[in-house]
Amino acid sequence: MHGSQWKGAETLAKKRKSGTGTVRQRGDGRWEGRVVIGYDDSGLPKTKNVLAKTKRECQEKLRQLTESMVGRNDRKVKSDMLFGDWLCYWYETHSKPTLRASTQNNYENVIHNHVLPEIGKIPLNKLSQNDLQQFYGRLKKNGRKRLTEQYGAGLSDRMVRMCHAVCRSALERAVRDDLLRTNPAIGCKLPPKKAKEMQVLDREELQKFLIQAQADGYYELFLLDLCTGLRRGELIALQWEDLNFETGVLTVNKQAYTVNGELQIIPPKTKASVRKLVLPPAVLAVLREYRRKVDSRWMFPSPVKADRPITPGVARRRLQTILERADCKRVRFHDLRHTFATLALENGMDVKTLSAMLGHVSAVTTLDIYTHITGDMQRAAAASIDRSIGKAEPQEETEPERKGIVDFRPYVGKKRKPGTGCISELNDHLFEGRYSPIWPDGTQHSRNVYARTREECEEKLKALITEMNEERKNLKEQLAGIAPPEKLTKKQRKLWDYMRLHPEVTEFSTIAKRTGLARNTVKKYYEMIAAMLGRK
Repeated sequence: MHGSQWKGAETLAKKRKSGTGTVRQRGDGRWEGRVVIGYDDSGLPKTKNVLAKTKRECQEKLRQLTESMVGRNDRKVKSDMLFGDWLCYWYETHSKPTLRASTQNNYENVIHNHVLPEIGKIPLNKLSQNDLQQFYGRLKKNGRKRLTEQYGAGLSDRMVRMCHAVCRSALERAVRDDLLRTNPAIGCKLPPKKAKEMQVLDREELQKFLIQAQADGYYELFLLDLCTGLRRGELIALQWEDLNFETGVLTVNKQAYTVNGELQIIPPKTKASVRKLVLPPAVLAVLREYRRKVDSRWMFPSPVKADRPITPGVARRRLQTILERADCKRVRFHDLRHTFATLALENGMDVKTLSAMLGHVSAVTTLDIYTHITGDMQRAAAASIDRSIGKAEPQEETEPERKGIVDFRPYVGKKRKPGTGCISELNDHLFEGRYSPIWPDGTQHSRNVYARTREECEEKLKALITEMNEERKNLKEQLAGIAPPEKLTKKQRKLWDYMRLHPEVTEFSTIAKRTGLARNTVKKYYEMIAAMLGRK
């Protein structure tokens, strides 16, 4: 009796390794092995089983089944594989197919620039919470890979949290696939999540802002945004076919965003973001007049690219320029949406209607964001109920003095002289200076400098211009007295000039990009020009 009890306890004490499935003896005496092979759309596990007369035979059949499963062979998926290998497998197999292109870029930046170099060599089943905690600490201290002069050596709290989110999701999948028993990322101490401070323009600032926007040629863009609360991408993606001038209904059904420098137009993320808005008659009249001046299917077309809208970056930079010239506080583009919502609530719009106009999934989202406004409304309602039911004496309230039209003259900026570059304000504490001269070979070269103040940026830009002009002078001297062969066409001459100055560049695509020539043109004449220059 004691022997049988001890034998049973020993059997229960042994646990199989993660990822190898489970083995049990059925009531009919046969042995059954079962392993998870995947998950359905609801997240529930899908399993396969094997049957055998003996436990050893069952274990062998289960091992063969496990190794034969697609995507779960020894090379790909096993509990002692490197965390970096598992992370890449998880991203390509489970995460990437569900992400938008812009989100894919963010994930790939986190994985390849931060996670893999730091903890990618640790075996998956050896990765501990302490490893992750130390990793987050290093990111916060000196994890930034570029722009350290402007932002410091450490990553922002938001970026650290994003690195954690990627690791946690990958490890959670490893738990679900029976590769790990617990997720070591759970319980890590992270930088606090800080909500971005919401700022809104007051009445006087709105007037100055719109006056300046009109002077700069962007009045219709910002007026429409302030009257509808559209997201930046939704605003940019608008086409004239989306607006019915007879009914005043504006249809929002797409959005624009930039990925690797390319503008993409895609459907919104959620069904709630697809909506119809009724524009105020005054706004409709402004857009009707504006329509006569625009020869494009896009409501706000790019001034430099045919049949394309302006980019999100252009809209953001133009906003900052107008705010600066109008002497308004610096707000984000998204704060124009907050300004619309705040004004709507203060003027009596109910939360449900506002939520639908903003494209929120639920009115709860709207309440969470604008709780400070709805709180004031509740206090006003409570005071009204108290007067009506409680017979309280109404208290005289002094209404804030309403100012009339502000006396504001828009700023008309002076154009910078040719050859002095340009300066842009990226945010409250960062200015960018750029100089883009034409090189002697006919290609345009751009370089940037950054500074915390406009004055400092001007000084750095002057030094950059001097440096680049000296380089141009030296290149011109190299070409002096070296005449290209006669009877070269314009395209051949351009290719000759470039290849003369850049012998190290041999890729057709690179040469084509830098000279503005077609790749086939470069390929066609490359050997001929190379022979003229004495190259093999």
